[in-house]
Amino acid sequence: MDLVTTPTLDEARAVLRARFGYDDFRPGQERAVRAVLGGRDTLVILPTGGGKSLCYQVPALLLPGLTVVVSPLISLMKDQVDALTARGLPAAFVNSTLTSAQAAGRFQQAARGELKLLYVAPERFDFGNTAERLREIGVSLLAIDEAHCISEWGHDFRPSYLRMRRVREALGDPVTLALTATATREVREDITAQLALDRPETVITGFDRTNLHYHVVPVKNDAEKDAALADVLARHAGQAVVYAATRKSVERVTQVLARSHIPAVAYHAGLDDGHRHEVQDAFMAEQVRAIVATNAFGMGIDKPNVRLVVHHAMPGSLEAYYQEAGRAGRDGLQSEVFLLHSFPDRFTHEFFIKGAYPERDLVERVYERLRRDADGTGLVGYGAEELAVALPGKVSAREVESAMRVLAGAEVLRVEQDSPSRVFVRLLATPERIRRELGGAGIEVELLRALWRVAGRQIESGAVVDLDALPPGLAGGATALPVLEALQSRQFVHVERAGGGTRLVDPRRALARFDVDWATLDRRRRAELSKLRTMQDYAYHTGCRRHFVLRYFGDPAASNACTGCDNCLGIRHEVRATQLPNAAPKPGGGRSRARSAPGGATAPASPEPAELVLGPEDAALFGALRALRGEIARAEQVPAYVVFPDRTLAELALRRPRTLATMGAIRGIGPAKLEKYGARFLEAIAAGAGTEAA
Repeated sequence: MDLVTTPTLDEARAVLRARFGYDDFRPGQERAVRAVLGGRDTLVILPTGGGKSLCYQVPALLLPGLTVVVSPLISLMKDQVDALTARGLPAAFVNSTLTSAQAAGRFQQAARGELKLLYVAPERFDFGNTAERLREIGVSLLAIDEAHCISEWGHDFRPSYLRMRRVREALGDPVTLALTATATREVREDITAQLALDRPETVITGFDRTNLHYHVVPVKNDAEKDAALADVLARHAGQAVVYAATRKSVERVTQVLARSHIPAVAYHAGLDDGHRHEVQDAFMAEQVRAIVATNAFGMGIDKPNVRLVVHHAMPGSLEAYYQEAGRAGRDGLQSEVFLLHSFPDRFTHEFFIKGAYPERDLVERVYERLRRDADGTGLVGYGAEELAVALPGKVSAREVESAMRVLAGAEVLRVEQDSPSRVFVRLLATPERIRRELGGAGIEVELLRALWRVAGRQIESGAVVDLDALPPGLAGGATALPVLEALQSRQFVHVERAGGGTRLVDPRRALARFDVDWATLDRRRRAELSKLRTMQDYAYHTGCRRHFVLRYFGDPAASNACTGCDNCLGIRHEVRATQLPNAAPKPGGGRSRARSAPGGATAPASPEPAELVLGPEDAALFGALRALRGEIARAEQVPAYVVFPDRTLAELALRRPRTLATMGAIRGIGPAKLEKYGARFLEAIAAGAGTEAA
């Protein structure tokens, strides 16, 4: 009888030294490797740059059989496989960049025992018999990277990850290792439940990256963001990653840096593969100073000496912000992280959230319009843009597309590809007539039975059938279509070619009779809006930013003060007029209102107030004061700033005066305005949250 011995931690350290060149494991890695080698399911949360990949790469070389690594990022797969093969380690990937012949060749390599690690995209398990083939080969370890994608509470939820539990079962329930850099307690519990991990060893190392210094620069608009960006890059040396919200803004910000004589390249998903690789290679080889990118850049990019990460626009969640900020200083040396924050940043995210998780009322209106315009087969002859125009009110094509995705997910409609083998069939004859006139045998009866098995009772109202999917002897247009046409001539069926497009499954059914998961849709919308609020709370936070981040992720090491954020260092960032690219100097020589502070940041140099930083409650009151100002301005038919400028409203929201005397001490409020508007604004302030007031 052969005895299989469990690899030891000493053997793992020997592999680490011999194959990867490290003397010992980092904090957290050792616990993870010990648990995996001991046959325990494991959940690993290590910060970006914490070495998550070694937690499965080292065990893979010691365990018998194959380690399957599920990764959502094609570029990350290629980078990791390239790095492993460069070390002479047997690894390969299978994803959409390969031909079917190339993918088959790699499966054959694995079957021959020539591979120890096989990276697979989650979507690969959606078709064919990928899981069954891998089970026959023998999978010792299933590693699921970016595991937060499996949780609807995570910041990058992907439906393809929801199938990972079934994939695990199909692989034979191997030991499973789930890994992520960012996971709140709620997300960790969701990962465990969704993957059915068996009492997993949970490894959480400190989220704190002590070498990163966090800064928030308050700005009013894109012009001030551009100025602040140029200034930050001028003050801080080293390679920089600049994150922008959209492809269009990436291109524009890259041009802004070019005008400031800062060599930069643009990176986003709209570039073709060749150009994208050229851009990435130029940055990795330090041929340019900065790369301006959407969040498509950076995941899995192992560049240790990025000294600066700047968010030109606020991310939609603290998880995304922390992960992207973590691409700075992976070598452990001091690096700077800047968020250029403008209050309207949240509106962009609200637009995308609204598009991704539409309101029930919109979904219902879209369905009713589709029902009205569908032909007798349920086919709708237009797309989302035309539908958006047809609906009453201001509805975007993006919102309509999202509503249609909800309907497709509930199998209310189908998006069909144009195919010569697809036909729309409606059964006209009753079962009694079929038995009476066709009998119980023959190809016509067999075809009708096959159609019933495929479509069920739907065939009575009409169903789209792929003739190629029928049983042998009946399949294909050349065989089935002549029989159907003969049946149609005798009025047993109605048949017509089914073109591609959007088709309602049953236009006669009310939406309430379909199983639409409204509760989950609403829950996900609320979760995304909650994440957005937390991100904005961080931007307005007046205490320790490091503590805010660590507390959010549940790190017990969070302290109330640090030496690595602008608030704790007493730095007050301010955009200066002279920073604006191509800006004309102000009268008086464009004197700056800021001076250099330690670390190259800015601090106030004169009694003239800097940009005010509002907390979340202050921001809510600020919004109410702006609404009141708007009412007064409309009534008096004057521009809003004539009543009070934003700066004055912000100071009112921050100081919350109780009397006309204390209100009159605020800049921008003279005796005339105090008499004219003072009482109304004091009432609005008193109606706000009951916090300390002047």
